[in-house]
Amino acid sequence: MKVPHYQNIVILTGAGISAESGLATFRGDGGLWEGHNVMDVATPEAFRRDPVMVHRFYNERRKDLFKVKPNPAHKALARLEGKHKGEVIIVTQNIDNLHQLAGSKNVLHMHGEMLKVRCRQCHQVFDWEGDTSEHLACPSCQAKPALRPHIVWFNEVPFHMEEIEVALYTADLFVSIGTSGAVYPAAGFISMIRSMGKAHSVELNLEPSEGQSLFAETHYGKATKIVPAFVDKLLKETG
Repeated sequence: MKVPHYQNIVILTGAGISAESGLATFRGDGGLWEGHNVMDVATPEAFRRDPVMVHRFYNERRKDLFKVKPNPAHKALARLEGKHKGEVIIVTQNIDNLHQLAGSKNVLHMHGEMLKVRCRQCHQVFDWEGDTSEHLACPSCQAKPALRPHIVWFNEVPFHMEEIEVALYTADLFVSIGTSGAVYPAAGFISMIRSMGKAHSVELNLEPSEGQSLFAETHYGKATKIVPAFVDKLLKETG
């Protein structure tokens, strides 16, 4: 049987890949994230209602990033990007920087990044590793209060959607890793892939997602085991 040669690979990653590095998933049991109801810390309304609490919450989550490291799944995807002769694009729902720390360069953060902040006045985005508060002025326009986490909250539009749609349209391999298939628009990517009929689709997950029946190929288990194995097989087959 002829082994397909994939040129454009799009990989969607969710909380499951970072959970094995020790980061809490965004939507845990009962809609909680680190003991907080997500609607109290992840909506524009929550930020307007209690900016002090929201700043405090994200300051703690930012600190958490310096306690964790990329795991073998992150490293395997970076290796795939480095060795694949075509294009590899990682579209991540995660707001951590573990893909970049592992060595991946072509990463689209559709839900934002924890280590960035945005000015509510001039809309400039800044790299940011420390705490934020309502007392800080924007480094660019000097407005105060100005800074907010550079995170896509509920009822906000994800970032990079045009780039993602182009990538999905040109993909000949789509891989979904560690995502529940319950959060849109990412949950709809597999339907887009199916409707175009051009790309092979693979789900790598701890357990079947809500859209598992739409994938042509599925593998279940810990990301740190099944992702490196899949990458090894893919690189061996495609050279």
